[in-house]
Amino acid sequence: MIIDCHCHAGKGDGLTGPWDTAARLADYLRRASKAGITHTNLFAAFHSDYAIANREVARIVASRPERFSGFAFVNPVRDAGRVLALVTEAVQRHGFCGVKVHRHDARITREICEAAKAFCLPVLYDVMGEVSSVELLATEYPDVAFIIPHLGSFADDWRAQLALIDHLVRHPNVFTDTSGIRRFDLLKQALKRAGAKKILFGSDGPWLHPAVELAKVRALGMNEADEKLVLAHNFLRLTARVRDHPTAVRAAALRMGAPEEESSADPWLTADVPAL
Repeated sequence: MIIDCHCHAGKGDGLTGPWDTAARLADYLRRASKAGITHTNLFAAFHSDYAIANREVARIVASRPERFSGFAFVNPVRDAGRVLALVTEAVQRHGFCGVKVHRHDARITREICEAAKAFCLPVLYDVMGEVSSVELLATEYPDVAFIIPHLGSFADDWRAQLALIDHLVRHPNVFTDTSGIRRFDLLKQALKRAGAKKILFGSDGPWLHPAVELAKVRALGMNEADEKLVLAHNFLRLTARVRDHPTAVRAAALRMGAPEEESSADPWLTADVPAL
């Protein structure tokens, strides 16, 4: 089994670039199948209304549930005050198993972290190089697993990527994915220092070629046990604890609390692996 933890799907509603226009899966699926990738985790392209975008992803996941899983994309500012509702729908109606947040939309908020904590969901948060926020996330929410893709920087900022490795080593709830990492020696260093248990295979499809991204992981020369962790088991472990219903206390706190605003200062696992 090979799981791609990071792939976009569906229509955006912008025309800025591919990332907010359309994430078409036909070519990706052909390439992934040829590469031996057996399962793909999907989330939306950038969108002004993630309630709409998440439902489109849900339809894609439902069309082939053995092939796809899904994360709920949320916008920290536009979705303020309704994050719990979006996440509840995503988990209970669509069977989603995580949350996706991107710094391009806004910095992550406590509202999002609390919703993830309530459902025991991992959060895949693209910090866009703002790696210092990971320290706050990891310590404020030790029960939430944070997957920081691209080793912290899709823009190839080696300083940010080097800094993220330290967070991977120090914080048990911080992980990364392999998508878009071009500085191979930094990926190798992350593996050596933090271990295979902290790294997930991801492609950032459909725009990056999944076979190319997978070849990069194979080039690390891991032993069979470590390769299984990176290619599948880590994702399975992080999504194995998902609850169908949030705890009553956390849900009540979310309902009563005022939503965070984006303007404040840089607001921002141990489950057994299922047998394969």
